Amino acid sequence: MLQLPEFCVDRNLGKTVPARLSALGWTMHLIAEEFPDDAQAVSDQDWIDYGLNKGWVPLCKDGRIRGRDHEREPIERHAGVLFYLDNQQVLVDEMVRRIAGAEAEIIKAVARGGPSLYAIGADSIRQTWP
Repeated sequence: MLQLPEFCVDRNLGKTVPARLSALGWTMHLIAEEFPDDAQAVSDQDWIDYGLNKGWVPLCKDGRIRGRDHEREPIERHAGVLFYLDNQQVLVDEMVRRIAGAEAEIIKAVARGGPSLYAIGADSIRQTWP
């Protein structure tokens, strides 16, 4: 049986979303706790690379990464998989519901490998890159 991976969580998801997912049994590593100064000066490229180097799956709210070659570079180099919410405006309860509700699909996507980016929507995930 496939297991849920460990995640590297971007600052843009805050602390409540990862805390609530942790309470559901997810292993979450907040970049704000991995880097000095709450990771204020850490670029997307750097935190994504850091997480992938540790075998963690990047999780964020910023789907614009798919259009930025330099930010996708670590995903390509590590053949990684990154997940992001397809709507940055949803409230914490909805973010948690969407992410937790996609658990089985996330596990399967990670098992397929990458490089890939997936949007987490209201009821499913969809590959958005390549």
